[in-house]
Amino acid sequence: MAESEICLREEGSVLLVHPDYEKRVTFDWFSPEHWGASAQPVSSGGRGGAWFIDTGRGHVVLREYRRGGLVARISEQSYVFTREQDVRSVAEFLLLDRLVAMGLPAPRPVAAWYRKVSGFLYKAAIIIERLENTTPLAELIPVLDLADWKDLGATVRRFHDAGVNHADLNCFNVLVRGRSYFLIDFDKGRIMPVKAGEKWKAGNHERFARSIRKVAGNSVLESVWDSFMNGYNGSQSS
Repeated sequence: MAESEICLREEGSVLLVHPDYEKRVTFDWFSPEHWGASAQPVSSGGRGGAWFIDTGRGHVVLREYRRGGLVARISEQSYVFTREQDVRSVAEFLLLDRLVAMGLPAPRPVAAWYRKVSGFLYKAAIIIERLENTTPLAELIPVLDLADWKDLGATVRRFHDAGVNHADLNCFNVLVRGRSYFLIDFDKGRIMPVKAGEKWKAGNHERFARSIRKVAGNSVLESVWDSFMNGYNGSQSS
């Protein structure tokens, strides 16, 4: 872990805290019950297990790591532990910290938590700062114009130029504030080595295109995709 982060350990639980939140975050922050009415479930996207929280000194998002698909029937919240830096919450916390330091439009991490539930399994959660006055892209698709899609394409290009591979680029993981765009949920994301080539970028595009098609239909995808890619490629045409 980076030396600037604060790491606390207590009865099998580990807490990684951003220096700006030193002496504020406790293990209780990761329990929605601790917040009472100040914790409101996030309704859009994801698999549940996320809450908007008013801490009294700022707004944050608490998100538990949960599995999807068939494996969730066996263990919805447990993951195999290999080493601490590979724990889902720790890895995402450190990646977000790097993205913010690079000036990319992503939320700042507040704290990461995990607890071993057996010798080789763990549960995890992360808290990030809430990006105020934003709306998921999925809710705005009907009102966006082609210039908006071009701006979004340019934003995704900024991440790719920095080598950032978003593992789940979809319409719910893009937040919109006016003409500004932010990417969220970097679980399993990573900064790719130069030798990785370009294939992963095409994979991000394909996943995003499938999401647009699923949310808004193929006709919408066909009508906006050229503008998105024009923005991504830096084209002057709309």
